[in-house]
Amino acid sequence: MLAPMRVPADRHRGVRRAAGAAALSLALALLAGGCKDQEEKYCDAVKDNQHKLGEVLGSGAPDALLEALPILQDLADQAPEDLRDEWKTVIDAISGLQEALDDAHVDPATYDRDHPPAGLSTKDKDAIDAAARQLSSEATVTAFSGLDQQAKDVCGTPLQIG
Repeated sequence: MLAPMRVPADRHRGVRRAAGAAALSLALALLAGGCKDQEEKYCDAVKDNQHKLGEVLGSGAPDALLEALPILQDLADQAPEDLRDEWKTVIDAISGLQEALDDAHVDPATYDRDHPPAGLSTKDKDAIDAAARQLSSEATVTAFSGLDQQAKDVCGTPLQIG
């Protein structure tokens, strides 16, 4: 009867290391492929929505940004992981303004801060003002500028025409 073959302990470590390195390489390749696919899907979404987004945002309507919110949310949902924080900043700011206007029962298309609707409470006006400040904050503007620049650089398409 033959005795089982013993592999030296050093060799086991080497085999484990090689297997671990191969598994890591495969995982990184799959991850990179997944990121590439996600980036391509996002760029396709940017390109598919560019004209519509440009029309809405370029309309000059006072509620244009709120009208663009569903398009922007769709882009945010399809964004690669490295853009999620910027998209969250932008979407949260726009949604915050929408919520403040909805809570105050104010039509965003006709709201005039200097001539607010009769019966608008100070609390509601303050909430709308706070949301508007957040939307125009440096953090939100920087996030949107970064998203637009990334779309130009990586996707070859700005977020909007205009």
